[in-house]
Amino acid sequence: MATQPRWQLSGDYFENCNCSVVCPCLVSTAAPLTSKPTQGVCDVALIFHIDKGNYGSVRLDGLNVAMVAHTPGPMANGNWTVAAYIDERADDQQTEALGAIFTGAAGGPMAAFAPLIGNNLGAKKAKIKYQIDGKKRSAEIPNILKMAVEPLPTMHEGGEMWASIGHPVNPDKLVLAVGTQGNTFNDHGMRWDNSGKNGHYTPIHWSN
Repeated sequence: MATQPRWQLSGDYFENCNCSVVCPCLVSTAAPLTSKPTQGVCDVALIFHIDKGNYGSVRLDGLNVAMVAHTPGPMANGNWTVAAYIDERADDQQTEALGAIFTGAAGGPMAAFAPLIGNNLGAKKAKIKYQIDGKKRSAEIPNILKMAVEPLPTMHEGGEMWASIGHPVNPDKLVLAVGTQGNTFNDHGMRWDNSGKNGHYTPIHWSN
């Protein structure tokens, strides 16, 4: 049996879903992710930028990954439909490494979501633009996805509301944010507009 490569990565993450601010998944009282989404279903984009990373000897610096998911009810009930987009700049080894990490097959935070997926639409190579502009995060996949989030207004002197809520991407801190205008997705027969809806962003530091 092949030994699982050691891997680590650090970078930045943001998400935008169709729930009203603040997403009830984060404050489910019975158990994590058990609250019903505010629209009954969840349409969410999860977008990642890797500043530095490696999967064994394979370098992952500078690459981007996006994932989108639709859930027909509370996230904890499973039956998610998921699609992934991998940076077109990734070579074959990098593509394989990113696939292992972001499906959860290589362990790490994404492994928490893997059992909830009922319909995996696979991964596409795509041009993914990820941008950090002060406290704003944005990403674009031409003709497919355009997303941006910014912090919710706050009296906190830092201009951000940080929460420690156990989110698998970063359990210790997450900025409460909101989607800007024009936040759209259209692919795989799914189409949504999450403008003005719930968002988050945070630095990520992962390893297996």
